[in-house]
Amino acid sequence: MIVRKAALSDIPAVAALERAEFPDGADEGMLTRLWETDGGVILAAGERDAFLGYVWARFVLDEGEIGNIAVAPEQRRRGVGAALLGALFAESERRGAAVLRLEVRGSNLAARRLYEKNGFETVGKRKNYYEKPTEDAILMSKFFQKEAE
Repeated sequence: MIVRKAALSDIPAVAALERAEFPDGADEGMLTRLWETDGGVILAAGERDAFLGYVWARFVLDEGEIGNIAVAPEQRRRGVGAALLGALFAESERRGAAVLRLEVRGSNLAARRLYEKNGFETVGKRKNYYEKPTEDAILMSKFFQKEAE
């Protein structure tokens, strides 16, 4: 498996998986604009000719925020999500990020376990943040550098 910065030609596959997993997620146009900005990053995981998954994030100053991460259903439980996170951590450190943040559905226990295993801490909750169904968002952060006290 190879994780790399997505090429412009990867955007249709990223958008298709994004829409399959997150009906209100980013469309191809938004992902293309993100790909074109300095603050945006899209990483793609692949193997031979198979597209396995992606993660996209935005960076502003020393903070990063994961927009979405998804693995193709037939590729799950093979370490693809962890590999994508590892590559995003390296990119975060390269950019000098002190923290990487995300929101996850409270009921998405598999994702929450993945994040916890990879150093994210629960830092809060947004009541009724998600719709269809209505659900709280769990706020999680991974800290790369602790601020000086």
